[in-house]
Amino acid sequence: MKRVLILVSFLSLLGVCQPGELQADIVVIIHPDNPVETLSQRQVIDIFMGREVRFPNGATAIPVDQAPNSPVRERYYQQLIGKSIAQINAYWARLLFTGRATPPRVLGSNEAVMDTVLNNRDVIAYIDRADLTDQVKIIYTLQDAP
Repeated sequence: MKRVLILVSFLSLLGVCQPGELQADIVVIIHPDNPVETLSQRQVIDIFMGREVRFPNGATAIPVDQAPNSPVRERYYQQLIGKSIAQINAYWARLLFTGRATPPRVLGSNEAVMDTVLNNRDVIAYIDRADLTDQVKIIYTLQDAP
């Protein structure tokens, strides 16, 4: 009887927890000495989509993207603006063609992203909360959709 109860509990857990629900939040980070404390979703979108090149305090904002094939990058843009990487790439292709904006610099790993943030007060980036250290400042959190 005890085995049946354990099996039923396990199976019900499998039905409730989808794989995406086990992922951590994505956090938008900056250098700890950057005076910006928080940004709104709109401000984050504007910086990462090339509509804004400055933080609210007037300092230059340098957005940094994760690697093109990064699952964190896919989740970030999906959660932030509801677009796939293919849609984001098409958006940037149009803007590059017109010369109106430059896409965020792409780095190949979480380590490279963290190093870049730690070495430049003006960089703004995103990482999975699971990879977060106390060396950077969180200014926005994207939470997984239920």
